Amino acid sequence: MTHEDRKPPWLRKPMRLSQLREVQAMMDAGGLHTVCREAACPNIGECFSQRTATFLILGNRCTRACTFCNVSRGLPDAPDPSEPENVALTVQRLGLRHVVITSPTRDDLADGGAAHFVRTVAAIKGRDASIRVELLIPDLRENDAALTRIAQSGAEIIGHNLETVPRLYHVRKGAEYTRSLHVLERLTERNPSVLTKSGIMLGLGECESEVLTLMRDLLSVGCSLLSIGQYLSPSPRHAPVVEYVEPARFAFFKEAGEEMGFRYVMSSPYTRSSYLAHQYLEEA
Repeated sequence: MTHEDRKPPWLRKPMRLSQLREVQAMMDAGGLHTVCREAACPNIGECFSQRTATFLILGNRCTRACTFCNVSRGLPDAPDPSEPENVALTVQRLGLRHVVITSPTRDDLADGGAAHFVRTVAAIKGRDASIRVELLIPDLRENDAALTRIAQSGAEIIGHNLETVPRLYHVRKGAEYTRSLHVLERLTERNPSVLTKSGIMLGLGECESEVLTLMRDLLSVGCSLLSIGQYLSPSPRHAPVVEYVEPARFAFFKEAGEEMGFRYVMSSPYTRSSYLAHQYLEEA
């Protein structure tokens, strides 16, 4: 029996390779990466067929070694100065109205890559100021100057994922739960008009009370948007799935979060940080 065979019916999502070709060709032409492909996202067929993608800037190698993530590890290349404009051009060619930009963790850079994020936002907005830009950033080692630049970049939404509850942070090598909360708090302090967002995975062994506490922690630092999805282990080398959480539990956390005061919660087995990202602004 394969790992795929063990998945419950609600997690067996078909994917047709023909859906990937046009968008991937555009990315290749611009020398660009997507987190959709690098992280082996199960929604890639659906999103690419709708001509949407999450751009992965600053290369496709991460300086950390989180055991849940499929992005390659190792020493990255220097940032490509042409990348911000290449992203903006591809956004225009795809006709995107809501763009999500993320990156691997770049602990090798003094600012964690913040300046490159800011240049990418400027390049997109320079072509069309009405395009909504969402950033999903690493913790930048809680560099205050870097976070200030990100907060004031012009992005409408800035996300930083907690990923899981504090007890399970062994899967987030080099990260700290309180640091991640401080990152979200500082973004709001530096720009009260920006919306902050976070995401977590279920199925790593967390319990209900831990998830609810995490949600209250996010609200306490001004984070009003939340994504909750099922963790799927990319390979036998990664952290194993402890539980396949039933859809009803995701619905419970969505309702609980909105009752607590989140502006919008997307919670389902296939939810990912940037999945249907435009809905957060439309529904909030």
